[in-house]
Amino acid sequence: MRTGLIAKKVGMTQIFTESGRQVPVTVLCVEKCAVLGNITEAGRGYNAVKLGARVTSANRLSKPLREDYAGLGIAPHKISKEFRVDGEGNETRPEIGTILDASFFKEGQQIDVTGISKGKGFAGAMKRHGFGGLRATHGVSISHRSHGSTGNRTEPGRVFKNKRMAGHMGNVRVTTLNLTVFSVDSERSLLFVKGCVPGCKGGTVFVRDAIKIKGTKKNK
Repeated sequence: MRTGLIAKKVGMTQIFTESGRQVPVTVLCVEKCAVLGNITEAGRGYNAVKLGARVTSANRLSKPLREDYAGLGIAPHKISKEFRVDGEGNETRPEIGTILDASFFKEGQQIDVTGISKGKGFAGAMKRHGFGGLRATHGVSISHRSHGSTGNRTEPGRVFKNKRMAGHMGNVRVTTLNLTVFSVDSERSLLFVKGCVPGCKGGTVFVRDAIKIKGTKKNK
């Protein structure tokens, strides 16, 4: 498993193939990710590559972070992220200071994208969980969109935890699996991903190789 990349969600658009088929895609602008460090199993118990994105002023960072970047000889970055990798091969262990861009991924490759979903605030059970609601007639009044009964009888006499009810919706970490890279624009460092990814326009997302590829099974 290789390292991933840090990207920014630009928005959605559509691309037409040579046959005239319309394909909805999400445009991701891959930040120029700099390798900040290589974490080994001997040191911390796991293998990972630490990346940084969006160069910023040193005055915006804490003193310990400023000293870390000064020791590496790399410009300070606003965002940093660790990506787990397997082994310590050259492919999974880029040198510190290496810049990774959109050419890291290939057209037709399957990827996983992680981001923070859009916050919807307080939502009812129908919008939050897809409930059908109560009947439109025959004694039901006012409460057509309610979730109905949530409890039981005297035993246990309470509402179980994790019961699907109305509440806060969105603004959580979401990972969309097995998305396909439709095309790659290396000059502008853009990824065109087939389908939609979590998050709003301008949001930060993390892109990595797919770990659960469809149609394959792990050997037992």
